[in-house]
Amino acid sequence: HCAKTSNPKPLYAAWDNILSAGMTPLSRTLSTYLYVLSLDGDVDSEERDIAAEVAMLHDALYEPTEKTVSLLVKSLVARGDAAGAEALLDGIADGSLSELLRHRTTSPILQLHCENGDIGSALRLYHRMRTTSRVKMDDLTYSNFIAAVAENGYFLPDSKDVEGGKDLGYESVSGPKLLDALIAEMAQDVLDISEESAQILQKGFALGFQGMECAANSLDPLASLCGNEAMVANRVAVDHDTGKCPATNATLRLIVLEPEQRVHVHDTLLEMARAKSMDYTAKLAAKGRVTHDHVEKAELATKILKDFSDWLDCREGRPYTAIVDGANVAYFGWGKVNVHQLNLMVEALKKQGEDPLVVFPQKYTRRKFHLRQGMMQVLQDEELEILDKLKENDQMYVVPPMCLDDMYWMLASVSNQTASTNGSSIDVAKNNEEGRFPGLRPIVISNDKMRDHKDELLDEREFRRWACSHIVNYNFTEFIEDQQDEREISFHAADIFSDEIQGNECPDGAVAWHFPVSGWDANERFCLRLPSANGN
Repeated sequence: HCAKTSNPKPLYAAWDNILSAGMTPLSRTLSTYLYVLSLDGDVDSEERDIAAEVAMLHDALYEPTEKTVSLLVKSLVARGDAAGAEALLDGIADGSLSELLRHRTTSPILQLHCENGDIGSALRLYHRMRTTSRVKMDDLTYSNFIAAVAENGYFLPDSKDVEGGKDLGYESVSGPKLLDALIAEMAQDVLDISEESAQILQKGFALGFQGMECAANSLDPLASLCGNEAMVANRVAVDHDTGKCPATNATLRLIVLEPEQRVHVHDTLLEMARAKSMDYTAKLAAKGRVTHDHVEKAELATKILKDFSDWLDCREGRPYTAIVDGANVAYFGWGKVNVHQLNLMVEALKKQGEDPLVVFPQKYTRRKFHLRQGMMQVLQDEELEILDKLKENDQMYVVPPMCLDDMYWMLASVSNQTASTNGSSIDVAKNNEEGRFPGLRPIVISNDKMRDHKDELLDEREFRRWACSHIVNYNFTEFIEDQQDEREISFHAADIFSDEIQGNECPDGAVAWHFPVSGWDANERFCLRLPSANGN
């Protein structure tokens, strides 16, 4: 009844009766107690911490759980006993109960250390949390900790060292280098932050640098350059075309997939192909469009994708430098397949010095095919000749039925093309003499937003790096009636700089950190830069 009504009050009286009667409650009874008591938002205002008493009895009779440890930590923190809370964690850290060290059992203690200004103890616990696999650090935890270090003056140029920091492996335990080390650790676990985290960071640094020139008064975007002697902790709008920060003159960069990440993306796509094919063919089977075993069809689709990967790796000749999402380009602006538009794309890429490969579903290479229910398209002889020519010139790979073409152009973008590259880089440098589009190769020509694959195929960091460094968007000049007419094509990278936390050197030698913030515009960042040593 108490659980259903979220009313723990009757349990308080029952608890005293249990204690006075000397009863030994079952583990599940105590678990129910803990669940119901956790629903009471006013439990901390009681003179007695009943939840902590229940947790202690539970742990005396049975093996501790994450819930009981969390409640006991919360009780000790509420009394200001950070040392006692850490001693509790020490008691379980080295034994079979070490798995109970989680974010919710450690973060309240870290917050108490920060509130008390005990940055040495906070750094020690922070380091312990980061090196414990089951503790998942989030942006608020990092932001609160870094803001507390800032507020207590440890990032000032003449600051004293954080006690015990050297023992934890930090080369610098004060000043700008400590900040760089902490944010670099944060960037390994966090891609972007919330506006709440941005406000926490801004407040912490404003308090820590009181009496100095600060650009940290609000979260209105800074539009002008700040002096070298100023501490910057504010919102900025990074130039979309150059990646330059208006407040610090630092240039944000495109962070690409590292070699091992590239291999992982490639292998993940192959692994996920079977699951995607199973799902796809099962849907077709449900509609009565697959007459044979859809599991067998999915296995075949996976094998064909693997064969495509092997073909790319072993084929000789010039390596492909541009992979074209054929269906995306052919459909763009028309609502039907425009083969002439697809051919215009291939010719435009060739003029720019690229070697294109169009990935195109077999369905659209037939003379007649269904576009959607009730609508059929018929290709003319000239259009079929264009497709045949692309295939003859090894500029088109036709994706068989029951296979997902998205998988093919994604996989092609991370293929090593070992035989055709012969170990040479095919990437294109900035400001190259040929005037080619700079960046990694192969590029992927597509306006696909990747909504179908973003969350399913890759982890968030790998997906962002892959998309930022390979996807190139395009646009044709305004719509015309004759689909064969020449039209100009413009290309632009989906991103000029990466959508993740990064630090870059300013002209004065200081390091500016930029944090993407959820809910802000795509080119807006929270910028953090300490005063330059030269400025001081």
